[in-house]
Amino acid sequence: MEYSAGTHILVFPYPAQGHIIPMLDLTNQLATTGLTITILVTPKNLPLLNPILTTHPSLKTLVLPFPLHPSIPPGVENAKDLPANYVPFIMQAMGKLYEPLLSWFNSHPSPPSAIISDMFLGWTQQLAGQLNIRNIVFSPSGAMALSIIYSLWRYMPKIEQDDQLFPFSKIPNCPTFPLCQVSPLYRSYVAGDPLSEFIKDGFVGDIRSWGLVINSFTELEGVYLDHLREELGHDRVWAVGPLLLPKTDSSRTKERSGPTPISVEGVMTFLDTCKDHTVVYICFGSQTVLTNHQIEELASGLEKSGIHFIWCVKEPTREHDVEGYGKFPSGFEDSVAGRGFIIRGWVPQVPILNHRAICAFLTHCGWNSILEGIVAGVPMLAWPMGADQFTNATLLVDVLNVGLRVCDGANTVPNPDELAQKLVKLASENLAERERAKQLRDAAFDALKGGCSAKDFESLVHHMVA
Repeated sequence: MEYSAGTHILVFPYPAQGHIIPMLDLTNQLATTGLTITILVTPKNLPLLNPILTTHPSLKTLVLPFPLHPSIPPGVENAKDLPANYVPFIMQAMGKLYEPLLSWFNSHPSPPSAIISDMFLGWTQQLAGQLNIRNIVFSPSGAMALSIIYSLWRYMPKIEQDDQLFPFSKIPNCPTFPLCQVSPLYRSYVAGDPLSEFIKDGFVGDIRSWGLVINSFTELEGVYLDHLREELGHDRVWAVGPLLLPKTDSSRTKERSGPTPISVEGVMTFLDTCKDHTVVYICFGSQTVLTNHQIEELASGLEKSGIHFIWCVKEPTREHDVEGYGKFPSGFEDSVAGRGFIIRGWVPQVPILNHRAICAFLTHCGWNSILEGIVAGVPMLAWPMGADQFTNATLLVDVLNVGLRVCDGANTVPNPDELAQKLVKLASENLAERERAKQLRDAAFDALKGGCSAKDFESLVHHMVA
C-alpha cells in the first residue's frame, strides 16, 4: 500500500521510553506508505530517531527546544530520567511548545494536514482546531486502560476516602479498583489548580480529537475497542497493534532494548543450554527499582522453586536511598550460579521472550512488555507497580486468563512460598495459561497479516489522505 507523498503528517511523541518506542514503531509502518512524515522531538531525544531515519531517509525532523520548567531539573528531556511523579510537570512543559509549533506550521511551505500526537499531549487538539487540520491521538496504552482513563476525566467521580472503591460500571466486565490503583494524575487533581486544569483539559482534548490509534488488536481487546467507539461517538478508532518489529530487524531490536551490559549472544548461549519452558524471565521495566526487602523475598522464591531464571535489575539512581534499594542477599548470586542469570541494566527483551526456553514472564505489566509477552506466546506473572499497570494486570489475569497475580503495588512484597509454587506451575507442560497465550500469539500474527490490525492500519491511512 503506497500513497502520494503529497500528504504530510506530523508525528509528535511524548518524551518517555514507553511512549516513544511504540510511536516510532507506528511511524516506521507509516513510512512504508509513501506519506510525507515529520517527527517532532527535543534535542536530547533526537539520537533515538537515528535507526528509523537510517531505515527511512525520507523522514523529516522538527527539533524544538525542551521548554524550561521550574520543577524539572535543567537538561532533563526524557521521563525515564525522573521519578513518575514528574510526569505532570513534563506534560505541562511540553504544552509550552504550542506557540513555537504554531509558528512552524504558519511558516511552512507545505504544512501537515494532520497531527498524530501522544495521549499525554492533548493540547494539540486545540492547536489542530486553530489550524483547521485533523488531530489523531495515539495511545501507547491498551483499550481497557484508555477506557478507564477517559471515564475518569469525562465523568470526574469524587474522591471521598482513602479506602474508596471505584467501580467502572459503563465499561465491559465492570472493573473495580481501589483508590490507590486509580490514575495518579487523576488522584492528584485539584479543581482550579493551573497544573491540574491543564492535565484535565489535555485528556478532554483527547476525547474530542478527530481520531484515535491504539497499540492493540481486536482479538485482544475487542469489547473495549467497541466501548471506546460508543463513548467517543464515532468509528475513527483504529487498533493497529501489536506495533512490534520483525525479528529480522536487528538494528531496531537493539534500539528497543537500549544500551545493555551484556551481548544478545551471551544471553542466548545461556538459554540454549536450557530445556524448553524451564526459564522464567524477570523484568520490571525502565523505571522500577526494587527495595532490598522485595529483592530478598523474590530471590527466596526463586531459590525455593529451583527454576532457571534471567533477572533484569535496574540499579538505584540518585533519587533512591542507595542503602535501601537494589541489593541482593549475601551469597545469593553464588548459590544460583549456573541456573540464574542476573543482568544489571537493560536486556534484549524481545529475543529473550521469543526463546523456546522461556516458560513465563514476571512483569510490571507495562503495556509494551505485555504485548511483547503476548507476541512471544508466554504466560505472565503480574506485579503491577503503578499507572495503567493495574488495569493491564486485571486484563491479563481476570479477562484474558494468560497469567497469575504475584503482587499489587510498588510497596508490596511477594510471599516466597506462594511465588515458588506459581513459578513451578508456569513451568509445567499442560498449562492452560500457556495454551491461551499461544492462542493470543497466533491471533496477534493473524491480525497483522491481513487481519483486523492490517485492515485498521489501511483504513487509518485512507482517512488521512482523504
